Amino acid sequence: MRDYIRRRVLEVGTYIINTKATVRQAAEVFDVSKSTIHKDVTERLPRVNKDLARRVKKVLENNKAERHIRGGEATRKKYRRRAAS
Repeated sequence: MRDYIRRRVLEVGTYIINTKATVRQAAEVFDVSKSTIHKDVTERLPRVNKDLARRVKKVLENNKAERHIRGGEATRKKYRRRAAS
C-alpha cells in the first residue's frame, strides 16, 4: 500500500472516531468518493490498524442504526419548507 493511502486511511479512521462522522461526511472532508472511504475503513484500515478499525466499525454501525432518523428529519424539513412557500 502506498504511503499516501496509508496516511489517508489512518486520518480517515481517526476523523470518524473523533467526530462520529458518516461515510458521506468523511468523503466530503477528505475530498474523495464515498466508495473510497468505505474501502479505506472496511478493507485497508484493518490491515493497517486493527484496533482503530474496530472502533471505526462501531461508529459506522451506530450511524447506520440512526440513519432512518436522519432521513426522516430531512424529509420533514423538506416538506415544511414547501408548505411555507
